[in-house]
Amino acid sequence: MQPFIINIEQSVLNDLRNRISNTRWTDEIENSKWEYGTNKKYLKALCDYWRADFNWKKQEEWLNSFQNYKATVDNVGIHFIHQRGRGKTSVPILLIHGYPDSFIRFLKMVPLLTEPDENGFSFDVIIPSIPGYGFSDIPAEEGMNTKRIAALFDQLMKKELGYEKYISHGGDWGGGITGQLALYHEDSLLGIHLTDIPFQHGLLPLPDDASAKEKKYVKNMNIWQQKEGAYSMIQSTKPQTLAYGLNDSPVGLAAWIIEKFQSWSDDDGNVENAFTKDELLTNITIYWVTQTINSSFRLYNETMKALMQAMYNPLTKINPFDKTGTRSDVPAGFAIFPKDLSSPPEEFANRFFNVQKWSEMPAGGHFAAMEQPSLLAADIREFAESLVNIAV
Repeated sequence: MQPFIINIEQSVLNDLRNRISNTRWTDEIENSKWEYGTNKKYLKALCDYWRADFNWKKQEEWLNSFQNYKATVDNVGIHFIHQRGRGKTSVPILLIHGYPDSFIRFLKMVPLLTEPDENGFSFDVIIPSIPGYGFSDIPAEEGMNTKRIAALFDQLMKKELGYEKYISHGGDWGGGITGQLALYHEDSLLGIHLTDIPFQHGLLPLPDDASAKEKKYVKNMNIWQQKEGAYSMIQSTKPQTLAYGLNDSPVGLAAWIIEKFQSWSDDDGNVENAFTKDELLTNITIYWVTQTINSSFRLYNETMKALMQAMYNPLTKINPFDKTGTRSDVPAGFAIFPKDLSSPPEEFANRFFNVQKWSEMPAGGHFAAMEQPSLLAADIREFAESLVNIAV
């Protein structure tokens, strides 16, 4: 484990600006707004700012103000932030990001969690970059799926950082990885906290005793998949074909990522109601300078292949050596945000998780840690304090 400093060469940033300047823009149906995808007027304004006014070095300085490290875990380089709590009692918490964000998803929450409450309770915060994302290594071999990543992160927590027990939190891929930790590394966990139910559970057949709310939830998820899920299908099947274009064009990359931030957030149709330009572009720039759009896509492909092998074994239907669909006994808390991709009922979550806390939030979307950091941090803190009491 070594300290890690983010330092992008100026030549890379100069090339980025030149590529933006030389963009060959597509046409757009007049007044179509975001109906066909990323709105051209907004994207041009954002990319003009990216080229002329965005100060990456200022953002780099901010990123380096956190305690960044890199460790080799089972031959994979993992970048992570490790910020110790300032309280008398600090519990380690692993915060795992998703797509198309990065470790910056959780940076607003660091001071909220490391600061002690009136009882002196705080968190040691660990924020890793998923392999293939940000400043972690790009996997060079097949098989880097959520189960494999869960094993790497468990080793990071226990062998590199010395935490025998910890809490894991996540949404999107972070929720899927946390779910795998609960299935395969339950002895390491005090509890888990999620903002959604990992998508694979919605692919399993509903049992005969499913409630009306559960049936409606699965139906709505299927409708959403048909209307909005094309990105997931291509990233799960032929990710590299798309990645050639996005790895070569910063405007193409921005268009692909920004559309998700606009449509998945609690922003009333204006993405800058939820995020500043600098927040959006810091995330996109990380993808650009690390050239990780292809490897971020590949996680979809690897995880879907593993899921299909588990679910559709021709002899057993369910692979007996895989725990897909198994209920975890690890104490679980959920914070459900109203503008996230789905609104699962608690009884559905209880089929797969030992739900001890269920919170339906008044505002926020898919990127809750960036949109509503105070709400999310407070819910995590309340859940964690109950776990500590149980553990004592």
